[in-house]
Amino acid sequence: MKQPTAEAITHLRNRIHIIIEGTDTRLGKLFDIVLLIAILASVGVVMLDSVLYMRLQYGTIFRYAEWFFTILFTIEYLLRLFSAPNRFRYVFSFFGIVDLLSVLPSYLSLIFGGVQYLLVIRILRILRIFRVLKLNTYMQQAGFLASALKTSQQKITVFFLSLVLLVTIFGSVVYVVEGPENGFTSIPISIYWAVVTVTTTGYGDMSPKTPIGQAIASMVMITGYAIIAVPTGIFTAELARNMRPQLNPIACPNCGKFGHAVGADFCDRCGHALHI
Repeated sequence: MKQPTAEAITHLRNRIHIIIEGTDTRLGKLFDIVLLIAILASVGVVMLDSVLYMRLQYGTIFRYAEWFFTILFTIEYLLRLFSAPNRFRYVFSFFGIVDLLSVLPSYLSLIFGGVQYLLVIRILRILRIFRVLKLNTYMQQAGFLASALKTSQQKITVFFLSLVLLVTIFGSVVYVVEGPENGFTSIPISIYWAVVTVTTTGYGDMSPKTPIGQAIASMVMITGYAIIAVPTGIFTAELARNMRPQLNPIACPNCGKFGHAVGADFCDRCGHALHI
């Protein structure tokens, strides 16, 4: 039997890559549409299988359908891996990890029961619809959000570390004041109460009984209201800065306006030429 040449294998890889990743070809569009339908159907099967009376009545059908989608997505994952120009980069990319996690729970369920319900993570693969429908505007807005999160990462990290120290102190103090007789049986349990209180969640499963403990609780609640908006403010400020259009530091020779859009040839205030 004639062995396939390296050129033939490369051609096959390129052909598969165009179909899987390309949306400009008819086969590429068909592949993406079928994939999206399969993703939605597979997530629907997992959800219905979690309903007891549905599982008792249609459990066998759900099981066969689940394995059908698992095998289908496994083949798709292997094809993506085979055709990827940089396999290492694909495996550790966001979609590469999601593609793997969309099939892994089914195989793990052969060893660990109940893991198959984690297959709902397949819903993340629906994000491919942005690429399929070429919703570039939405992707650009998502890029603004991602950039704002990245640039505010250090500030938010410092804030959360400070918050951890704060709830640890509050939890330790209320443990000393209230004690096990009032339900605060340990410092970790007291820290849990502090977290619930400072985030204004208030489950009501624990509450201070002594006047000093209630005073501390009041301080924690007020502190929670004061700091809950901090990470939102940090993120909003970074988002506004990232969405602000980048300006060239050019002054108009006619009206003196400083700062114009990148690539602008005329002043946006008076219309005078910027480059003389």
